[in-house]
Amino acid sequence: MLFPPILRIATELPASFQEKIRADYPLLNERRDETALPAGVPPELAKMLSEDLPTLLAGDRYFDFASADRAWITTLNKDFIALTARQYLAWTDFRPRLERLATALREVYAPPFFIRLGLRYRNAIKRDALGLAQVPWRQLLQPHIAAELSSDVAEVQIRQIVSDVVIGLTDGGQVRIRHGLKRQEDPAKAPYVIDSDFSLADQTEIPNALVRLDNFNHEAGRLFRWCIGEQLHQAMGPTNA
Repeated sequence: MLFPPILRIATELPASFQEKIRADYPLLNERRDETALPAGVPPELAKMLSEDLPTLLAGDRYFDFASADRAWITTLNKDFIALTARQYLAWTDFRPRLERLATALREVYAPPFFIRLGLRYRNAIKRDALGLAQVPWRQLLQPHIAAELSSDVAEVQIRQIVSDVVIGLTDGGQVRIRHGLKRQEDPAKAPYVIDSDFSLADQTEIPNALVRLDNFNHEAGRLFRWCIGEQLHQAMGPTNA
């Protein structure tokens, strides 16, 4: 979730923010981007700047707050906050965490509104893990998603597929879908990846942000179901969560 830049986050340690979330995210790591010097700067000047102006050359400052098992990571920057789940189970688990983070952000830094919202799902479908190693992809994926895999011959010969599609949504947002067959040494074990990145670049009041993200989550479920066939759907053990 992006908000107008708050310089206090870049210039001060986020101690008050940490205290509000530390019970869930006790681990902390601070990192910075490196700002590259313009091309053509003489080596002597570049060396002098690197030695004398390290703060100037330091890029954006990021604070990563992680859960004890590192399954959840919250990243805070001067103009965004993000939550990453390494072991995502359900929106009913993810949403309350995001709501608590938004509350902590509002109480400590009081951003006036968000200027961009995003929700991203990256699904890697592994046939062998689902007991479907011998089932061709054309029986598991919808033809409008994996047309290149429409025959057994094609599946044997194809080593990698990379597709990138952007679809507009009715609420003014969009979803970018990057999908394809990931290259592996053993082609039979190559997973099919469906990466859907939902976003809305519009001013959104803080209380309305989660409602928008709820809609993204609903659309993400519909999108994934649109990509896969019934056999794969049932093999994944569908739930209503």
